[in-house]
Amino acid sequence: MTATVFIDGEVGTTGLQIKSRLEGRKDVRLIHLSDSARKDAAARKDAIASADVAILCLPDDAAREAAAMVKGSNARVIDASTAYRTDPDWVYGFPELMPGQRDKIAHAARVSNPGCYACSAVALLRPLIAAGILPADSPVTINAISGYSGGGKKMIASYEDKSAPDYTESPFRVYALGLEHKHVPEIEKQSGLTTRPLFVPSVGNFRQGMIVQVPLHLAQLPGRPAPADLHAALASHYQGARFVTVAPLADPPPANLEAETLNGTNDLKLYVFGNVQRGHAVLMAVSDNLGKGASGQAVQNLNLMLGVPETTGLTTGL
Repeated sequence: MTATVFIDGEVGTTGLQIKSRLEGRKDVRLIHLSDSARKDAAARKDAIASADVAILCLPDDAAREAAAMVKGSNARVIDASTAYRTDPDWVYGFPELMPGQRDKIAHAARVSNPGCYACSAVALLRPLIAAGILPADSPVTINAISGYSGGGKKMIASYEDKSAPDYTESPFRVYALGLEHKHVPEIEKQSGLTTRPLFVPSVGNFRQGMIVQVPLHLAQLPGRPAPADLHAALASHYQGARFVTVAPLADPPPANLEAETLNGTNDLKLYVFGNVQRGHAVLMAVSDNLGKGASGQAVQNLNLMLGVPETTGLTTGL
């Protein structure tokens, strides 16, 4: 059976990536609108109504407007914006979140696709909080770097188009210095934290790829867990997961970790690095910010909703 899918916002960065992953699949028929019709609310509403699944790749306000268009139709929705990621009426689209999450997504009418930073942070934190290793009220700090494609068309142009007014060759920039990044409420809720985390994101002069880091003072945690305890909790949680893996606890650790190693895949690889003598550990997650952090995740969720193999149309490098 062929499912009809409408990508509302298919010309944006995430939409284009989703489109490329779905084109050529025999189990999916994409609904396309002309350039003029994409700006016509009535045409978009008709396209949504005629789809089995509508994938919204829009800014938050436009996503809310599109979600309202779904009312009265049988279309199911995957929203890639920030609009519904903490909404209890929407299912959080991270299949590996907890046991049973896949089934929730598979049967959901409304699925909120995770943010790129949030997906990695939640993947690292949720298992440790669920296992009681990390208290939910811990004052967690999260540091991250992403390729510039995560900022959308304007940021991509600022790095790739020398005629752009804000063109830059800067190798590294820290941003969101007001400490109000839009992924923070999502990270807090979906990880199980009860204290708002301190999140410091940055962007590097490379197109895509991401590393998210969570440093921990082990002596400040109940029972003073060892790095091996953190690793065991993560490995147990993701045992058997197709796209999320936990790297072996390396001793000695590798010389470095690169953000671009999983580009082009839907993979998320988690690491635990520790210094037992100092009582320090750092959790790290590597992914493609356009893969597991955006479009790949949306296709994974779509597969679950359509009842086809979870890996259909997705690439893994692990």
